[in-house]
Amino acid sequence: MPSPKWTFASRFRRNAFGWRSSLPIQRLKEAVSEIRSVARTDPAFAADGAVLLLEKLSPALEHVDSSSGALGSAVNRTIEALVPLIASADVTPAARQRWLERLFEALQDDQMAYIESLGEHWGALCVTPALASDWADRLLPLVTHVLEAEGFNYFVGAVPCLSSLYAAGRFEEIVELVRRDRLSSWWYRRWAVDALVCLGRRGDALRLAEASRGLNAPESAIARTCEKILLESGMTDEAYERYAIAANRAGTYLATFRAIIKKYPAKTPETILSDLVGSEPGSEGKWFAAAKEAGLFDQAVALSRQSPTDPKTLIRAARDFEIKQSRFAMDCALCALQWMEAGYGYEVSMTDVTDAYDALVAAATASQISKAAVDDCVRRLIRHADSLVGRALHTRLEADRR
Repeated sequence: MPSPKWTFASRFRRNAFGWRSSLPIQRLKEAVSEIRSVARTDPAFAADGAVLLLEKLSPALEHVDSSSGALGSAVNRTIEALVPLIASADVTPAARQRWLERLFEALQDDQMAYIESLGEHWGALCVTPALASDWADRLLPLVTHVLEAEGFNYFVGAVPCLSSLYAAGRFEEIVELVRRDRLSSWWYRRWAVDALVCLGRRGDALRLAEASRGLNAPESAIARTCEKILLESGMTDEAYERYAIAANRAGTYLATFRAIIKKYPAKTPETILSDLVGSEPGSEGKWFAAAKEAGLFDQAVALSRQSPTDPKTLIRAARDFEIKQSRFAMDCALCALQWMEAGYGYEVSMTDVTDAYDALVAAATASQISKAAVDDCVRRLIRHADSLVGRALHTRLEADRR
């Protein structure tokens, strides 16, 4: 196979990047696009390029500051994009074996653990059960020794071995191998859980997953696994009651609500919202956006009054609904002013205060409520003349009074 001439190759030299992560993230996107473009006409050549990029990643990124997690996420997305390209390429067994040898060497040289997740895809990269079984046999003796040894030991081939056993259909061996792990690591146990499911032993799989909870255990990952087992067993209600919230927590409260709504269509939005609110006492206001999206306007207002709610979120809602749900918009604008008056909100400015006031007046006009009545309500809301809200609205309110 000819040596590829890739644009990305010169960009991913050893120590090519400084400490900033923005440039390497951009270069990763460009490299994946370049490989995908070639894959349309020459899949095998593109797959070889994908292997080359994965070989170059860790040495090139060694000095980049990855503390924010953005670079690690970008690398993981890159791996997720490249693995199918490598696996789907139509090449000889000898060529695929050479790719695997190169990738395994890259894993062993991965000092910063950037491409560690590649091991989870080892069975897919092997493509055939026979090749996966060969790799499992090759790695199994050392993996067994490491898992049984005293103290903390680590071998980069452990997950590739488990992935290979799984791809080869050697499920009983996975269960037995993981049983030898003295540290009971979830990242090994999850393979045993999946193997037990394949063996038709769903109850044992669920019990093993539950038994993996503990200090430093990934609660959300375990919950997702347990939830999946119950859902696939048709036990939707039990899956919801036991795992829905923990398994579907996302980056925002709204995203969490959306994830559960999508996964449990038989549950009403009211039920899901109520359960979510009850799961975090004192954070009622943070579910405001979820209630608003579900069209539960009365509940949204009630939540925004119970605990601090982001004023800017409330202001946007007031503007968006000032005509079609004017009463709701008025309540949102008033709540925004109240929370800003109480000192809540991130980087709140006088502009935010006047935006809330303008949205309140517009919604009141749509509801045929006089501006004088609105201004009286706002004056009662202001506790201190020198507060942010007081200073921002003083001139406007006094001008209207005259």
